[in-house]
Amino acid sequence: QDYYGKELRKSEDLKTNACVTSAKPLPKVVRDALERIHEEVVARYYGCGLVIPECLASCRILDLGSGSGRDCYLLSQLVGEWGHVTGIDMTKDQVEVAKKHIAYHMDKFGYQKPNVEFLQGYIEKLGDAGLADESYDIVISNCVVNLAPDKRAVLQEAYRVLKPGGEMYFSDVYASQRLSETVRKHRVLWGECLAGALYWRDLYSIAEEVGFSPPCLVTASPITIGNKELEDIVGDCCFASATFRLFKVPSSSRAGPGQVIYNGGIMGHEQELVFDANFTFKEGEVVDVDAEMAAILKSSRFAKEFLIRVGEINAATPQGCCC
Repeated sequence: QDYYGKELRKSEDLKTNACVTSAKPLPKVVRDALERIHEEVVARYYGCGLVIPECLASCRILDLGSGSGRDCYLLSQLVGEWGHVTGIDMTKDQVEVAKKHIAYHMDKFGYQKPNVEFLQGYIEKLGDAGLADESYDIVISNCVVNLAPDKRAVLQEAYRVLKPGGEMYFSDVYASQRLSETVRKHRVLWGECLAGALYWRDLYSIAEEVGFSPPCLVTASPITIGNKELEDIVGDCCFASATFRLFKVPSSSRAGPGQVIYNGGIMGHEQELVFDANFTFKEGEVVDVDAEMAAILKSSRFAKEFLIRVGEINAATPQGCCC
């Protein structure tokens, strides 16, 4: 709370490169949406990636660790006036910045009433903030789960508030090994998203324990620290920024492998939908999928975008969406 509320006043105050968003080309719809966001909101934002899943029209989205609200205001435009975005953050100063600009953004977007709200609270205890079971289509998070001491509680709460077929789509920092006590207790490394980074294999076991489908890796890129003193403390551990998608798949949707055809109906992804590192769906093309991916597509908001035939599969299909 002190680090993000008082010490950091702008992104230039960061002491490592961990929270610097990679400069990848953005779709025009996203660039245009970002340009409509208030400059103070953007300046006080410290995420490590752009967390924008596909197929968002009219969805209810929860942003864990929403900070100054940049992602919420971006998603507010993509879900449309009939969708809704909730941001929750533990840092009072950040929540106040986000709340201060609600009227500005609703006027800018041409909405009759707000489709965003911001709450102060802990992402491990969403019930304390009044968030009900099965109330969201999507939960997102941008470089925040690493800041929570109890990662399992965060994933458990995300699973609880998601509707059946819902998705947790999140970017975070991962470590190549379990971190030493010295690193984990280093105040600056914690604030800079490194000391709390999860050993990447642990994500898979925690997700399974909670009830999610196996994590689907979307993108990953190495992180450089760019600070000699902090690099010496970290030692030979390597870090990466990675985006994963986890789905709350109902048991009734689980059948077997099959074939799917993408109908090209998702805005901005009409010709091709890059779902994760293993599966890319081109409009009109038959793709063999394993039982896990078939269940994900069948139970989620993507179901209406595909023709799904369960029980038909080619032996060469990759098994599982983990990579």
